[in-house]
Amino acid sequence: MDQPSPSVYRTKSWKTRQRTLVMLGVLVLVLIGYLIGRWQDEPDPVAAATPAPSAPVSPSASPSPSESVSPSPSLSPTEYAVLQAESASELAGIDKQDTSDEGGGQNVGWINRDDHLRFDNFDFGAVPATKVAIRVASGAGTTGRLQVRLDSRDSDPVGELSISNTGDWQAWRTDTAVLTPVTGVHTVFITFSSDEDAEFVSLNWLKFQH
Repeated sequence: MDQPSPSVYRTKSWKTRQRTLVMLGVLVLVLIGYLIGRWQDEPDPVAAATPAPSAPVSPSASPSPSESVSPSPSLSPTEYAVLQAESASELAGIDKQDTSDEGGGQNVGWINRDDHLRFDNFDFGAVPATKVAIRVASGAGTTGRLQVRLDSRDSDPVGELSISNTGDWQAWRTDTAVLTPVTGVHTVFITFSSDEDAEFVSLNWLKFQH
């Protein structure tokens, strides 16, 4: 059997090397392409570290001092005048007399249950009145109650005061009744009630308060 010549072996070996080199070249190209792709996918560290420019602020976004909003003014409480009892628009079952109380003038007396006083168009204002000071005197052996009512003598009281003996019909004392808060303009009725049919109080003045 004939032996292949050495040139045949060299030719086969050269072809094998050529195939190997080609495959290595292909692998190298694939690897280089993969690395380039990874590099392109990674964010630019310089771009990532640089903040994006903020949108410009319009000059009208922040008010100028002349455009600043002024706070709404607070309501001022009304300074109520003293209501002299003898100057009421109506005195029902009640008489006037000279008073020995400080300030002089007159008071009303001989007040029994179901009597009343009326003061027309009294303006309480926008800030509520919450109490009323009442100047009273009593020499009676019985007690009674004074009620403050609005707009009708038969309306529910917005305040009430118990009346007791002060020592004499001209021994004056200032008592205070708490009110359901009242605002606006009203007709004010001062009514009186008692368990007994007898005079039980004299009244000089009253003053609403906040």
